[in-house]
Amino acid sequence: MSHTVEILSVGTELLLGNIANTDAQMLSQGLSELGLNVFWHTVVGDNLQRAQEAVALAKQRADIIITTGGLGPTCDDLTKNVLAQAFGKKLVFDEDSAQRIRSYFARTKRPMTDNNLQQAMLPEGCTVLVNDWGTAPGCAFEADGVHVIMLPGPPSECRPMFQYRARPYLLSLSEGVIASHTIKLFGIGESSMEAQLRDQMNAMTNPTLAPYAKEGECELRVTAKAADDGEAQALLRPTVAQVKELFGDKVYGVDVPSLEYVVIQGLKEKGLTLGTAESCTGGLIAKRLTDVPGASQVFKGGIVSYTNEIKENVLRVPEHLLDQFGAVSREVAAAMAEGARQLLGCDIALSSTGVAGPGQDDWENEVGTMFVAIATPESTYVRALNLGNRPMRERLRTQTASHAFDLVRRYLSGLDFGN
Repeated sequence: MSHTVEILSVGTELLLGNIANTDAQMLSQGLSELGLNVFWHTVVGDNLQRAQEAVALAKQRADIIITTGGLGPTCDDLTKNVLAQAFGKKLVFDEDSAQRIRSYFARTKRPMTDNNLQQAMLPEGCTVLVNDWGTAPGCAFEADGVHVIMLPGPPSECRPMFQYRARPYLLSLSEGVIASHTIKLFGIGESSMEAQLRDQMNAMTNPTLAPYAKEGECELRVTAKAADDGEAQALLRPTVAQVKELFGDKVYGVDVPSLEYVVIQGLKEKGLTLGTAESCTGGLIAKRLTDVPGASQVFKGGIVSYTNEIKENVLRVPEHLLDQFGAVSREVAAAMAEGARQLLGCDIALSSTGVAGPGQDDWENEVGTMFVAIATPESTYVRALNLGNRPMRERLRTQTASHAFDLVRRYLSGLDFGN
């Protein structure tokens, strides 16, 4: 049976923009992996009437409602009350949940006020979703042909509660298993990727193929449903192989978290070290590398050479290159990478230089003009980028860093450096 899902996020702080609704993003990604269709995102404040209206509408159009927030001990935590009323459920006191709440406060040596036990009031007959990451338990029940799952709002609780409590419940709703693989691509736009696969995607039923656009890269998720995992994998393998063959060296991995992860793993496998010299990216390349666990085994360090003085005096970029070509140039990018490789004593070095905005530089280079370079034991290669002239510094820096990682990925894989 195909299910339709509505995610209902409760909290005035979301409407005011005080916090971002990362719960909904995480849930949509997780539900997509389960092959469940999220058709609606709704955000409602801590207001009884508006919450009732939102639940009534969700009940009409979805057969799975997942809520986040509003399960706490204060008077504005309305979620359970509204859902229970909408589905004709009484709230009853759950002693096991109450005991876990008491134990939590005793363990953390914090005083517990009586209103905290409000969190132990749960819809009669529900499945209690034990919260090992906070105080408010979640719950799930089925009524009127709709499955309702309530999760706490704090992301540090919502994420593990979905992964370890809600996900098993959702898997039990369908016979068999749902499996998926995510194919990661770099160097192709979503529209170009989709155009090559449109007819096939429209014709597919099991497995299915869905495209997703990320910042500067793309994903394709292949999902299959079968009686068991072995049968599901047998359905997935031919499609994964076909996509990899179609897009060739633009595929940088399957079920891998990021380009930088692939770089770190590749360096470990080859026994090579990496260093960086950054200008326009301001340390972002190094930051993304060191976000990967185990990066210290292969990443030697980085220099943020934001000024010509540092480029010249630290990285030993020849003064005549800066005078003749300017800091944002192919020549300087190459010299920066070569200088970093020598200074840091690493096998491979990356560099970045460019114009991140908001306007042209002194050499009349437009915003989005970027150069990334890789210096290896064999040679130095520079990739020139024109990333558009919209003054969006964060986007330009992110894409530039990803292009730098792509150079390393290609070098480690024995591929040409592309365009």
